[in-house]
Amino acid sequence: MSVHKEIKRVTTFSLQEMKQKGERIAMLTAYDYSMATILDDAGVDVLLVGDSASNVMAGHETTLPITLDQMIYHAASVVRAAKRAFVVVDLPFGSYQGNSKEALSSAIRIMKEAGAHGVKLEGGIEIMDSVQRIITAGIPVMGHLGLTPQSIYKFGTYTVRAKEEAEANKLRTDALALQEAGCFAIVMEKIPAQLGKDVTESLDIPTIGIGAGGYCDGQVLVVNDMLGLTKGFRPRFLRQYLNLYEEIKGATAGYIADVKSNDFPNEKEQY
Repeated sequence: MSVHKEIKRVTTFSLQEMKQKGERIAMLTAYDYSMATILDDAGVDVLLVGDSASNVMAGHETTLPITLDQMIYHAASVVRAAKRAFVVVDLPFGSYQGNSKEALSSAIRIMKEAGAHGVKLEGGIEIMDSVQRIITAGIPVMGHLGLTPQSIYKFGTYTVRAKEEAEANKLRTDALALQEAGCFAIVMEKIPAQLGKDVTESLDIPTIGIGAGGYCDGQVLVVNDMLGLTKGFRPRFLRQYLNLYEEIKGATAGYIADVKSNDFPNEKEQY
């Protein structure tokens, strides 16, 4: 008999239970096996394979260039590491908007080829056909409202969304419509804290905030920002827990110096 305690996988059901119990949901992004292993070991509830990989992994200015194939590659790497966390994958720009058939086939590819547990789509009423079609196929969908980075060229800026009453009301309506369609959770990005609170209280499904205040049912950050791997990115909503940029740079400088001075490898470090 194994004394080894079985790790219980986080599911849409357990996330729903967490909301009901008032237990906060901790979510972080991940894009590769090594980092996802650490985050999963630490006990993070949800790992988001974000299209933010376009920025932090590939160096693009926006999330738009990343392809479905690239998202599947990142997602498969994360899924292989996640023993406990629920793994959600962003459907990238152009893989679901305006064509619910294409949206479904994109989502199916992510589930089959990456082994993911669910997908995330940006938008409300505009993408409802896609959301419904994916959910009807039995694939869990997480919504995303507020600042939707795939629409950055429409907004023209990354500032706080839904400060005006009209946009706030649309967000409220969209959130209810997404819940009605069967979404299991909704990410709300860069909106006033009071609106985050109103929407969270109006929904039965969990909300996950990023710059949406402390009343959401959970929080998400881009792991590279949270660990200080990204240089010079300090929005108000970010709490940086480490400064890995400087740590890694210092370690690298040490390695370079040791190689140049012929200190590395020493006698113990050779065969």
